[in-house]
Amino acid sequence: MSKVVRKQAHDVALLYAPTDDEKGVRYVRAKNGELQAGEVRPLAAGQSLCGLELVRMHPRAEMPCLYDVEVIHPAEESMRDMQGPAQVASDRYRRNWDATFGTNVNNDEKLAN
Repeated sequence: MSKVVRKQAHDVALLYAPTDDEKGVRYVRAKNGELQAGEVRPLAAGQSLCGLELVRMHPRAEMPCLYDVEVIHPAEESMRDMQGPAQVASDRYRRNWDATFGTNVNNDEKLAN
């Protein structure tokens, strides 16, 4: 009886330069025989991962800028079913709304029809 040996898919990234804002690092990644270029950034609390992968990178002892990549959460497609921009009320929008429309200070005041 022969053993079936499964070969692990290689997922390796070479980090080579900081991003323009210096908050991340650029990489070239070899995954399943394909080359990809991109950026890695630290995970931020409250930041959406929609369309992004969450990875853990393990440095190789023989080459400090070469990392084995472990995918913790694969990239998913957007769950939005609408076209166009997101409808988001930012803090700036709310401040301007209050400045424009405000609240009625005197509730007893009657408005004419």
